[in-house]
Amino acid sequence: MSNQEKISEWFHQYSDDVFHFLIYRTGKSDVEDMVQEVFVRAIKGVDSFKGNASPKTWFFSIARNLAIDEMKSQKWKRIISFQAFHEPQNDVTPETLYQESEETQALYNAIQALKTTYRDVLILRGIKEFTVDETAEVLNWPPGKVRSTYHRAKAALSKQLGG
Repeated sequence: MSNQEKISEWFHQYSDDVFHFLIYRTGKSDVEDMVQEVFVRAIKGVDSFKGNASPKTWFFSIARNLAIDEMKSQKWKRIISFQAFHEPQNDVTPETLYQESEETQALYNAIQALKTTYRDVLILRGIKEFTVDETAEVLNWPPGKVRSTYHRAKAALSKQLGG
């Protein structure tokens, strides 16, 4: 399988997850260009991918570094459309959608209020359901730090949400 075919296959496997990660991480509702940039960087760096990491964690590392670069280079207002988080459902009432939207907004605001390390570990472990080892690989931390930071982040999030 050629490098281009590998990247194409990985794009189909991981693009939605990278998209959601970048929304949570950056607060931008329009992250399609960032997702494309992640895969452009992957194409450029595919020869350096040795297979020591899984493609999934490699893409999330690239996405995290891109998000950090974006945060450093720009100051933007944190406006987000939460419709990206909800799949359309036929049996949902407007009242239910409104309530879910408010809950999602509160969760998003609470996550954004946390320090960056807490935010990263919560998104990866809690939202994207990465394993401890996958999270450690993306963040370049030892697994013990992932576990302790995740525990502290959940406590901080609970406090933010008034729990």
